[in-house]
Amino acid sequence: MNKTTLELPELVSTLILFEIGSTTLFMIGSKAKQDAWIALGIAAAVGLVLTILHLAIYYRDSKRDLFELCRHYFGKWIGTIIGLAFACYFAYEASRVLRDLGELTTLVLLNRTPLIIILVIGLLVVGNTVRYGARVLFLTCLALFPVMILSYLFLVGVVWGTGLIDFKQIFPVLEYGWKPVWDAAFPEVVVFPFGQVVLFLVFLPMLKSRRKIRRSILLAYAFVVCLLIMINQLNFLVLGPTLVAKSTIPLLQIIQLIELIDVFERMDVLFVLILFMGLGIKMAAFYVGAVTGIHKLTGISYVKWVVPIGAIILGCSLISPTYTHHIWLGLKKVTPWFLVFQIGLPLMLFLVILVRQKINRIKPS
Repeated sequence: MNKTTLELPELVSTLILFEIGSTTLFMIGSKAKQDAWIALGIAAAVGLVLTILHLAIYYRDSKRDLFELCRHYFGKWIGTIIGLAFACYFAYEASRVLRDLGELTTLVLLNRTPLIIILVIGLLVVGNTVRYGARVLFLTCLALFPVMILSYLFLVGVVWGTGLIDFKQIFPVLEYGWKPVWDAAFPEVVVFPFGQVVLFLVFLPMLKSRRKIRRSILLAYAFVVCLLIMINQLNFLVLGPTLVAKSTIPLLQIIQLIELIDVFERMDVLFVLILFMGLGIKMAAFYVGAVTGIHKLTGISYVKWVVPIGAIILGCSLISPTYTHHIWLGLKKVTPWFLVFQIGLPLMLFLVILVRQKINRIKPS
């Protein structure tokens, strides 16, 4: 496959849509109850440190992507094993998003269609984008960016305008102290969605120019954090602690409550549409990351890996027998492993890069 080149607006729009992705499907930091916004803020601060770490890795060696960095700085064999592990991690993340997409479709649209059929169709649609590579995905995100962001802002505005929000729900602040807030923030909210930005170490070297990258990415990150806190807290302010804890998709339930001047009565259709787009973008990004990794590590054509990786993603999406088990597996069992890929290995890579580059500078010519 020819070398892919990206423009900064494409990267920024993809980063924002990727982070929003499937996040609005859930009530993030629900353990903290009315203090979920504080938990989200703490997790975002940790995520900001991770984003700065990723940028530091990129600026230290901007020509190599994540998989090339692993092989160059960890050595051929160890680097290949670590790179393969990253590719498997990206594929598993894609499988989780695919399962979310399938369950959402079953819940709101096709409740009599077998889940496997929905998953296969979803995989085929996303796979058709993935086979053309990162360039097509990023251009798609650039085109969808204004549609999705304006749709979310419109939905928030309509909820606000209908008087569904009760600001008394936010009090008392820190009723149970800091421990529930910290427990809600780390590791769950750090892992999902903020730690997932590690994927962009695959895409950053594709940029044509390094101008304004740091500022643009940090501003995009700040925008995402503000939007997610606003949408997430909306769930609690409208539904309250009891209903939000029992709701499968809180924001969808809120939007179904909207009845504005006998015109806007089926806003859930708009929400489901933009949620499908967000899920598709997130899944496609992880899918491209996994295929790119295997392509780089094996030297076999990118296109030839699209179907085999897709089959693995489909298989992994069927691991859980029920959606409840799928959520439990993500929150309780795989989160510690995600921390390895999102924090442990990038930090180790950065330290090795520093040491190797320092040794090279002091080595006599």
